[in-house]
Amino acid sequence: MSFKKKATLALTAIASTAIFSIASNAQAEASPQVKFATSAGEFVVELYPDKAPKTVENFLQYVRDKHYDGTIFHRVIPNFMIQGGGFDMKYAQKATRAPVVHEGRQALEKGGPRNVSGTLSMARTNDPQSATAQFFINVNDNSFLNPSARDYGYTVFGQVVSGMATIDKIKSTPTGSGGPFPSDVPKTPILINSATLVK
Repeated sequence: MSFKKKATLALTAIASTAIFSIASNAQAEASPQVKFATSAGEFVVELYPDKAPKTVENFLQYVRDKHYDGTIFHRVIPNFMIQGGGFDMKYAQKATRAPVVHEGRQALEKGGPRNVSGTLSMARTNDPQSATAQFFINVNDNSFLNPSARDYGYTVFGQVVSGMATIDKIKSTPTGSGGPFPSDVPKTPILINSATLVK
Protein backbone atom coordinates (compact mmCIF):
# COMPACT_ATOMS: atom_id res chain seq x y z
CA MET A 1 0.00 0.00 0.00
CA SER A 2 1.34 3.42 -0.95
CA PHE A 3 2.19 6.06 1.64
CA LYS A 4 -0.53 8.29 0.20
CA LYS A 5 -3.21 5.59 0.67
CA LYS A 6 -2.01 4.88 4.21
CA ALA A 7 -2.16 8.58 5.05
CA THR A 8 -5.66 8.88 3.60
CA LEU A 9 -6.88 5.87 5.62
CA ALA A 10 -5.31 7.28 8.78
CA LEU A 11 -6.97 10.66 8.27
CA THR A 12 -10.32 8.95 7.61
CA ALA A 13 -9.98 6.95 10.81
CA ILE A 14 -9.10 10.09 12.79
CA ALA A 15 -12.04 11.97 11.29
CA SER A 16 -14.43 9.10 12.07
CA THR A 17 -13.18 8.96 15.65
CA ALA A 18 -13.59 12.71 16.01
CA ILE A 19 -17.15 12.59 14.65
CA PHE A 20 -18.02 9.71 16.99
CA SER A 21 -16.50 11.62 19.90
CA ILE A 22 -18.46 14.77 19.04
CA ALA A 23 -21.69 12.74 18.74
CA SER A 24 -21.02 11.01 22.06
CA ASN A 25 -20.30 14.32 23.77
CA ALA A 26 -23.45 15.86 22.30
CA GLN A 27 -25.50 12.92 23.54
CA ALA A 28 -23.93 13.20 27.00
CA GLU A 29 -24.64 16.93 27.13
CA ALA A 30 -28.22 16.27 26.00
CA SER A 31 -28.85 13.84 28.89
CA PRO A 32 -28.75 15.82 32.13
CA GLN A 33 -28.57 13.99 35.43
CA VAL A 34 -30.14 14.89 38.76
CA LYS A 35 -28.97 13.51 42.09
CA PHE A 36 -31.54 13.00 44.83
CA ALA A 37 -30.24 12.91 48.38
CA THR A 38 -32.92 11.32 50.56
CA SER A 39 -33.23 10.09 54.12
CA ALA A 40 -33.03 6.55 52.66
CA GLY A 41 -29.89 7.20 50.59
CA GLU A 42 -28.98 8.71 47.24
CA PHE A 43 -29.94 7.95 43.65
CA VAL A 44 -29.30 9.60 40.28
CA VAL A 45 -31.73 9.93 37.38
CA GLU A 46 -30.78 10.63 33.78
CA LEU A 47 -33.25 12.67 31.74
CA TYR A 48 -34.09 12.49 28.02
CA PRO A 49 -34.84 15.93 26.55
CA ASP A 50 -34.55 14.49 23.05
CA LYS A 51 -37.60 12.32 23.81
CA ALA A 52 -39.74 14.58 26.04
CA PRO A 53 -38.26 18.10 25.88
CA LYS A 54 -41.06 20.04 27.58
CA THR A 55 -41.39 17.46 30.36
CA VAL A 56 -37.65 17.47 31.04
CA GLU A 57 -37.43 21.27 31.07
CA ASN A 58 -40.43 21.41 33.42
CA PHE A 59 -38.77 18.93 35.79
CA LEU A 60 -35.40 20.71 35.64
CA GLN A 61 -37.04 24.05 36.45
CA TYR A 62 -38.49 22.54 39.62
CA VAL A 63 -35.01 21.21 40.45
CA ARG A 64 -33.46 24.65 39.88
CA ASP A 65 -36.17 26.24 42.02
CA LYS A 66 -35.39 23.77 44.86
CA HIS A 67 -39.03 22.69 44.79
CA TYR A 68 -38.22 19.08 45.63
CA ASP A 69 -36.01 19.89 48.62
CA GLY A 70 -37.96 19.05 51.77
CA THR A 71 -40.65 17.01 50.02
CA ILE A 72 -41.48 13.38 50.78
CA PHE A 73 -42.28 10.17 48.96
CA HIS A 74 -45.92 10.12 49.97
CA ARG A 75 -47.05 7.06 47.98
CA VAL A 76 -45.10 3.79 48.02
CA ILE A 77 -46.47 0.56 46.54
CA PRO A 78 -43.77 -2.14 46.48
CA ASN A 79 -44.87 -4.01 43.33
CA PHE A 80 -45.83 -0.84 41.46
CA MET A 81 -44.05 2.49 42.00
CA ILE A 82 -42.83 5.16 44.43
CA GLN A 83 -44.24 8.69 44.07
CA GLY A 84 -43.08 12.01 45.45
CA GLY A 85 -42.34 15.64 44.82
CA GLY A 86 -45.59 17.22 45.94
CA PHE A 87 -45.93 17.30 49.73
CA ASP A 88 -43.75 18.43 52.63
CA MET A 89 -43.26 16.62 55.93
CA LYS A 90 -46.55 18.01 57.26
CA TYR A 91 -48.41 16.81 54.15
CA ALA A 92 -48.91 20.36 52.92
CA GLN A 93 -49.04 20.38 49.13
CA LYS A 94 -46.47 22.67 47.56
CA ALA A 95 -47.51 25.30 45.04
CA THR A 96 -46.73 24.48 41.41
CA ARG A 97 -46.55 26.17 38.04
CA ALA A 98 -49.05 25.53 35.24
CA PRO A 99 -49.24 21.91 34.02
CA VAL A 100 -46.86 20.67 31.35
CA VAL A 101 -48.20 19.33 28.06
CA HIS A 102 -48.46 15.53 27.90
CA GLU A 103 -45.62 14.08 25.76
CA GLY A 104 -46.07 10.35 26.35
CA ARG A 105 -46.96 9.31 22.82
CA GLN A 106 -44.36 11.56 21.23
CA ALA A 107 -41.65 10.23 23.54
CA LEU A 108 -42.43 6.64 22.53
CA GLU A 109 -42.48 7.58 18.85
CA LYS A 110 -38.97 8.98 19.30
CA GLY A 111 -37.77 5.71 20.80
CA GLY A 112 -38.12 6.68 24.43
CA PRO A 113 -38.39 4.07 27.21
CA ARG A 114 -41.61 2.53 28.44
CA ASN A 115 -42.85 2.30 32.02
CA VAL A 116 -40.47 -0.44 33.12
CA SER A 117 -38.63 -0.86 36.40
CA GLY A 118 -36.25 2.01 37.10
CA THR A 119 -37.84 4.54 34.75
CA LEU A 120 -38.97 8.01 35.76
CA SER A 121 -42.47 9.23 34.81
CA MET A 122 -44.71 12.20 35.47
CA ALA A 123 -47.57 11.73 37.90
CA ARG A 124 -50.93 13.30 37.06
CA THR A 125 -54.65 13.20 37.79
CA ASN A 126 -57.20 11.60 35.45
CA ASP A 127 -56.67 14.60 33.19
CA PRO A 128 -53.74 13.73 30.87
CA GLN A 129 -52.74 17.40 30.73
CA SER A 130 -52.50 17.87 34.51
CA ALA A 131 -48.89 16.90 35.32
CA THR A 132 -46.99 19.54 37.29
CA ALA A 133 -44.21 18.63 39.74
CA GLN A 134 -45.00 15.18 41.10
CA PHE A 135 -43.14 12.22 39.61
CA PHE A 136 -42.92 8.50 40.14
CA ILE A 137 -40.30 5.83 39.68
CA ASN A 138 -41.52 2.48 38.41
CA VAL A 139 -40.38 -0.46 40.54
CA ASN A 140 -42.10 -2.98 38.28
CA ASP A 141 -42.73 -3.37 34.56
CA ASN A 142 -46.01 -1.44 34.36
CA SER A 143 -47.03 -1.89 30.73
CA PHE A 144 -50.59 -0.72 31.47
CA LEU A 145 -49.17 2.78 32.08
CA ASN A 146 -47.67 3.03 28.59
CA PRO A 147 -49.20 5.47 26.10
CA SER A 148 -51.08 3.97 23.19
CA ALA A 149 -53.33 5.09 20.34
CA ARG A 150 -56.31 4.76 22.70
CA ASP A 151 -54.78 5.89 25.98
CA TYR A 152 -52.53 8.81 26.90
CA GLY A 153 -50.72 6.75 29.51
CA TYR A 154 -47.88 8.31 31.48
CA THR A 155 -44.87 10.18 30.11
CA VAL A 156 -41.53 8.47 30.74
CA PHE A 157 -38.77 11.07 30.62
CA GLY A 158 -35.79 9.48 32.36
CA GLN A 159 -34.45 6.57 34.33
CA VAL A 160 -32.41 5.76 37.42
CA VAL A 161 -28.76 5.29 36.44
CA SER A 162 -27.32 4.76 39.92
CA GLY A 163 -28.67 4.12 43.39
CA MET A 164 -31.30 1.47 42.65
CA ALA A 165 -30.48 0.07 46.09
CA THR A 166 -31.99 3.25 47.52
CA ILE A 167 -35.09 2.82 45.37
CA ASP A 168 -35.39 -0.79 46.57
CA LYS A 169 -35.05 0.40 50.17
CA ILE A 170 -37.81 2.98 49.68
CA LYS A 171 -40.19 0.53 48.00
CA SER A 172 -39.69 -1.94 50.87
CA THR A 173 -40.48 0.51 53.67
CA PRO A 174 -43.57 -0.30 55.78
CA THR A 175 -46.58 1.85 54.87
CA GLY A 176 -49.94 2.84 56.30
CA SER A 177 -52.10 5.93 56.54
CA GLY A 178 -50.62 9.41 56.79
CA GLY A 179 -51.91 12.95 56.46
CA PRO A 180 -54.83 12.98 54.01
CA PHE A 181 -53.91 9.57 52.57
CA PRO A 182 -55.61 6.41 53.86
CA SER A 183 -52.82 4.05 52.76
CA ASP A 184 -49.44 3.59 51.04
CA VAL A 185 -47.67 6.31 53.06
CA PRO A 186 -44.26 5.34 54.55
CA LYS A 187 -44.61 4.99 58.32
CA THR A 188 -41.13 6.48 58.62
CA PRO A 189 -41.14 9.51 56.29
CA ILE A 190 -38.81 9.29 53.30
CA LEU A 191 -37.56 12.85 52.91
CA ILE A 192 -35.95 14.34 49.80
CA ASN A 193 -33.22 16.49 51.34
CA SER A 194 -32.10 17.83 47.98
CA ALA A 195 -32.39 17.37 44.23
CA THR A 196 -29.35 18.72 42.38
CA LEU A 197 -28.39 18.95 38.72
CA VAL A 198 -25.04 17.16 38.55
CA LYS A 199 -24.55 16.93 34.77
